[in-house]
Amino acid sequence: MRLPRNLSGGDLVKRLEHLGYRVTRQTGSHIRLTCDQPETHHITVPNHDALRIGTLAAIVADVGAHQRLDREDLVRNLFG
Repeated sequence: MRLPRNLSGGDLVKRLEHLGYRVTRQTGSHIRLTCDQPETHHITVPNHDALRIGTLAAIVADVGAHQRLDREDLVRNLFG
């Protein structure tokens, strides 16, 4: 499954909240999210109108490694 090409940072934050992430702070246009399960994990999402595909792919890879999900399963959970 392909990553969406027109996803905003705010939309990604909402989708990640369904996986147990919560907003812990915002500095300028960057939002920091934290997940405590299975261990503490932090990611930063730029709050831009459309995320660059490389940025989105890196965030998905980081979240997938933390959640112990392969890329296809995570993309299906987030955007499917």
